[in-house]
Amino acid sequence: MNENLIDVLIYIYENYMDSEESVPVDQTTLEEELLQAGFQGGEVRKAFNWLDELAWRQGSLLEYGTSAPNRSVRVFCDREQQKMDLEIQGMLLTLEQSGILDPMSRELVIERCMAIETEELTTDDVKWVVLLVLLNQPGQENAFALMEELVYNGEPPYLH
Repeated sequence: MNENLIDVLIYIYENYMDSEESVPVDQTTLEEELLQAGFQGGEVRKAFNWLDELAWRQGSLLEYGTSAPNRSVRVFCDREQQKMDLEIQGMLLTLEQSGILDPMSRELVIERCMAIETEELTTDDVKWVVLLVLLNQPGQENAFALMEELVYNGEPPYLH
């Protein structure tokens, strides 16, 4: 099975985070289950590292708290533009303008996208990253529900 990091993250989300089934208590058990599901050890370890880094960065963001609305414009550097094309950049802007992402969450999404070892991401990849970023952010339950609808059904019930 030739799966990548995003596939491992999707599997973990759909089988543990989004179901009644509980996540195994220790990482070794979860790793064994992922290996039995056909994922390669290197990709599983990368997924764990990616999730650990996400949790650490989310904890760091909580220290800053909420601030006034940000009216600035996000300019993507060359490296970001190579990995995230104009369609992805437009999607992130739309998600921010619709209130699904705030500026801090947007930056966390971009940082987590850049941490994925691939030359170019798809819009579906980035949608999953957004969903995982919003999953455990306090006060973002509505944004998470809208994003989950977008991931599974193509568009949220409303974006206006």
